[in-house]
Parts: sequence; C-alpha cells; structure tokens
Amino acid sequence: MEIEVLDNYKKLSLKAATMVSSQITSNPNSVLGLATGETPLGMYEELISMYEDDLVDFGDIITFNLDEYLDLDPHHEQSYHYYMYNNFFNQVNIKEKNIHIPQGKKENCKKICSKYDKEISRAGGIDLQILGIGTNGHIGFNEPDHKLHVDTHVVELAEDTIEANSRFFSSKDEVPRQAISMGMSSIMKANKILLLASGEKKAEAIKKSINGEITTRHPASLLQLHTNVTILADQAAAKFIR
Repeated sequence: MEIEVLDNYKKLSLKAATMVSSQITSNPNSVLGLATGETPLGMYEELISMYEDDLVDFGDIITFNLDEYLDLDPHHEQSYHYYMYNNFFNQVNIKEKNIHIPQGKKENCKKICSKYDKEISRAGGIDLQILGIGTNGHIGFNEPDHKLHVDTHVVELAEDTIEANSRFFSSKDEVPRQAISMGMSSIMKANKILLLASGEKKAEAIKKSINGEITTRHPASLLQLHTNVTILADQAAAKFIR
C-alpha cells in the first residue's frame, strides 16, 4: 500500500487525474472502475481539462461505476447516472456502449446484479479502480457488517451513510434507504486501486484503513490485503496517519 499526502484538494485532484491519464496512455483500452461523491469531482474536472487539451483520449476505455441508489430515477439530480453524465461523460469522448452503471431497480434485482458481474468479467476485469471512502469506512456502498457480500448486491444503507448523504437532498427523508453496489470481489480483483480522501471528516476512516485491524466492520481496511493500492489524501484527511 502506497500512501501519498498532498498539500490540498486541488493537488490531490490533479495527482489522481494524472494517474488515470497515465493508465489510459499506457493502455487505451483500459477498464476503469469509477466512483461518485464529492471527492472525485476535482479529478473529473482535471480529466476534462486534459481531454480538452488533447492530453488524453477516452474513446476506447470501458467504465464500470461502483453503485447506484435503488429506485431513484436515472434523471434525478442525485442519481449516480445523472452525476456521471453531468460531471464527466457528457464532456469527454467516451462511447455510450462502454459506460456501465448499475440499474437501480427493485424489479429483477438478482438478475441485474448477476448481469453486472458478468459484464465486468466479460470486459476482463477492472484495470484501475477508483474509490472514495465513507466516514464509516465503506467503499462503494459496502457498509460495515459482520460479513461483506462478494458480488454485486442490494445494500441496506447505514444510518450514518444516510445522514452524510442527506446534504445532497432536500431532507433526510428523501435519501434512498437502499442501493445496488459492486461487491468486494470485483473491487479486490482490480489490477490497481486508487483511493481518494479529502477533509478532516475522513481522517479517522483513513487511519483505521491504514493502521487499524483488517475487519469487515471497516471495509476499507480490506485494501491492506491488495498488492497494488495507492491512497491519495490531503493534509486534513491524513492527520491521524502514523
């Protein structure tokens, strides 16, 4: 596990974008695992700038997103479909057929989840998986539990996750209680993992991920078992790292 502490969020975002760009340059057919949330936004902005400056070409990459809220319309401003298209896909030259985001439908959930895993497998697995981290240590929507699901699955969101995400909705009551999430198997099988953390509110989660015991009660700690993980954290998020 490699840990790099950046001075601020801007430098973190640029470093993350540079690493993604390098991956695509070395393998234009790369399969990228993508994350949503506040932290990756700066990275996506930097990647868009690189594309506009002809420094990176997304024409042949394939993407798989980590998760999606259950039963939230894809056009809803807080859906992860909307997030990805609004903040990234619509502004670069990625092909529609190469974009994969879990369908957040309660109907046929098992089939949807199984199909998603098969699509990842058919693509050859993920070359570079980008992750954020929740204050409770979740990655994707793999929440703390006595055990974790290996495959793509439906998740009952933890109360602190609902509380944290309520700032994006008009009220806490509007936050979906369930989501579909890529499981730990696809994440841990990625050739490389890049985890981004920004802000003091993520400091405790980062400390436990790096210095704590490996436990499903803190899902990000399982990354200690992966052979190629880079954590990029700004000064605030890294304040408790030994």
